[in-house]
Amino acid sequence: MVLWMSNFNKRINMRIHLYFVTFVAALGGLMFGFETGIINGSIFYVAEYFDLTDGMKGFVVSSALVGCIVGALGAGKPGDIFGRREMLKVMGLLFLLSMIGTGLANDLWIFVFARFIGGIAIGGASVLSPIYISEIAPPKMRGRLVATSQFAIVLGILVAFFASYLIDDIGENNWRWMFLSGVFPSLLFIILLFFIDRSPRWLVKTGRVDEAREVIKKVNPFEGVDVLIKDIQESIKIEESDKSVNMFKKPYSKLILIGFAVGMFNQFAGINIIMYYSTDIFRIAGFDGESALMQSVIIGLTNLTFTVIGMALIDRFGRKFLLYIGGIFMPVFLGLFSWSYISGNTEGYALLIYLIGFIAFFAISQGAVIWVLLSEMFPTNLRARGMAIGSFSHWVFNFFISLLFPVAVAKFGVGYVFLFFAVSTLLSLIFYRFALVETKGKSLEEIEKLVLK
Repeated sequence: MVLWMSNFNKRINMRIHLYFVTFVAALGGLMFGFETGIINGSIFYVAEYFDLTDGMKGFVVSSALVGCIVGALGAGKPGDIFGRREMLKVMGLLFLLSMIGTGLANDLWIFVFARFIGGIAIGGASVLSPIYISEIAPPKMRGRLVATSQFAIVLGILVAFFASYLIDDIGENNWRWMFLSGVFPSLLFIILLFFIDRSPRWLVKTGRVDEAREVIKKVNPFEGVDVLIKDIQESIKIEESDKSVNMFKKPYSKLILIGFAVGMFNQFAGINIIMYYSTDIFRIAGFDGESALMQSVIIGLTNLTFTVIGMALIDRFGRKFLLYIGGIFMPVFLGLFSWSYISGNTEGYALLIYLIGFIAFFAISQGAVIWVLLSEMFPTNLRARGMAIGSFSHWVFNFFISLLFPVAVAKFGVGYVFLFFAVSTLLSLIFYRFALVETKGKSLEEIEKLVLK
């Protein structure tokens, strides 16, 4: 009985430590979400303050996404050299500088540069946070723990939407306080990073096996430590013997194409257009500023709720099943939303209901799955670079869609833009069916053998 209680307490302590480490790493996702969502409520006032045209409004919103591309491409190699944890500290500092810079800017180009700096942090965190969590998590829990990063993103978006709603009434310079409200979570992220462990895979790779063994003992109550260390060492041997691998040649090239397509279809669903522009979309439909902001908060709550549901389902039903569910139902709600604008029937709360339906199915499918897939599908020797390419694709398509959205709306109308999103999302089903493999419950080493066969 005493032995049983001792083992039980040990497992509980391991779980608590694992959840704490995951929580801290996922705060990178929260800042990612906050930086993404805060422009939604503020862009109307920023456009008024700087007297922006439709084209310039798209440029200001998408300026952060240029930084995201730089951050996504540039984070992988430093993450390999200095470690995921140390580079997350750098991303936290960039988040902090961005919040201060955008909140205090009196010149448009200073504002844009601060957005660009924040974008580098977003892009870097989008690569480093899921990789760190995937490398420290036990295989049996990896799906839901990596999905915690997505949960943190949508929580950050909701916090940004709600902060914008609360700050909206303070009047002149309200948009400045919207951005400055991000200073506190940025500082919290930086401080807590000093209290988490390094990635055990990174430690083994740099020859610090004993330290890696101690980290695994803290977080993994499921598998034997020596077995996991051996699996990691075998993967690293393959990496060391394959340093000159060209990831754009077979058998790796198909993974690059898949990673690129995953990012493309994610953005062609239109999710970030809603995250950046929902307040403006509701204003176009005739709602006043307060009502438009409140509806954005409701969308954020829906996103958060169904992300939690997706996290609970991802390791039970698998990645592909959830993608199928989203691929079937998301186009239905996007199509209804599109038709409302095309037919001119935008009164009442039908628009909000359609967006809630779309967000719900996005959150339990692509929202919960995409970053998990990208963190799992690449072999150890290519994981950081492969994740960077998948994230790069995500941000490139995000940039162009966000840049062109205000201009496309002015030329074609909201309805036809969302019709494009509906058709693209329906086509993604074909890609999921033939290009992806199921990774549920498999170790990273098992997945490596499966995707390269």
